[in-house]
Amino acid sequence: MLFDTDVLIWALRGNPRAARAIQGTGPRDVSIVSYMELIQGARDKEEVRLIRSFLADLGFTTAPLSENIGHRAAIYMEEYSLKGGLTLADALLAATAVETQKVFCTGNTKHFRLISELETKPFRPK
Repeated sequence: MLFDTDVLIWALRGNPRAARAIQGTGPRDVSIVSYMELIQGARDKEEVRLIRSFLADLGFTTAPLSENIGHRAAIYMEEYSLKGGLTLADALLAATAVETQKVFCTGNTKHFRLISELETKPFRPK
């Protein structure tokens, strides 16, 4: 399963539902895009270390960007950015999930509703 950044943030904040969503799956994947979003939100080097440790301790594999992911994300942007408000990061995350044939666990299913080939698993923090 590929996890969206929001689920990882909830887990890092100690949300028990996020922890169960992650623990209940395997293998666990994170896009390099989500990893970079997590690092971008870190306040200091200690938080960067915590993020790295969190992902390593839970056995996450980081899915890199590829030519196919970039191509699919560009198609998603052309198709859905104007009518659905799809953002660059969301297009890359959706393309990563589709290209790696992973279910995408997200709390933001509305962001991805127009992408029919994307299989999502909704996450609710409360």
